Amino acid sequence: MTRSNWLLTMQRYRGQHELSSFIRMKKVLVLGCSGSGKSTFAVKLHKQTKLPLYHLDSIWWKADRTHITRDEFDEYLDELVKRDSWIIDGDYSRTYEKRIAACDTVFFLDYGESVCMDGIACRVGKERPDMPWTEDTLDPELVKLVRNYEKEDKPKLMGLFAKYPEKTVITFKNREEAEKWISNRAGDMMPTIYIG
Repeated sequence: MTRSNWLLTMQRYRGQHELSSFIRMKKVLVLGCSGSGKSTFAVKLHKQTKLPLYHLDSIWWKADRTHITRDEFDEYLDELVKRDSWIIDGDYSRTYEKRIAACDTVFFLDYGESVCMDGIACRVGKERPDMPWTEDTLDPELVKLVRNYEKEDKPKLMGLFAKYPEKTVITFKNREEAEKWISNRAGDMMPTIYIG
């Protein structure tokens, strides 16, 4: 299947189509590079839909800046995706397929490297809903993840979106597009939607 066969750009949602898209959403992923604003978007989506929200960073990290074991994380995630409804925020590429297989809708914040670099820099010193501490410096490992995202993690996602064509994948190319969508529930500016 070629990309052109499953890529559809929607210019508008209106009336019943907009309403039904929210009714259908029960198991939602928010994916994207570090610094793209996944947690911010997920919180806004949670307020709109009232679906339970889970931040993977809050599950993985402890307040003392250590983390749980991989086995503990996997066990928690296995139980989480079996629940009736959720929004799961976080990238964690190792678990992409498990989560995509279980979801019905994906919001993909597909922003450029410079935007995400600004994102991780701007959150230093600020409290975040998804982290149990406040970052006081810019983590070099995080910078490396952002720089490598386009060539390492994004291709994995593209492959999985093609593998699971029954999933609704809504892709935003910039912050303005995402904000417009979440503010108006699909107003004048619409994202790219990948449809199987």
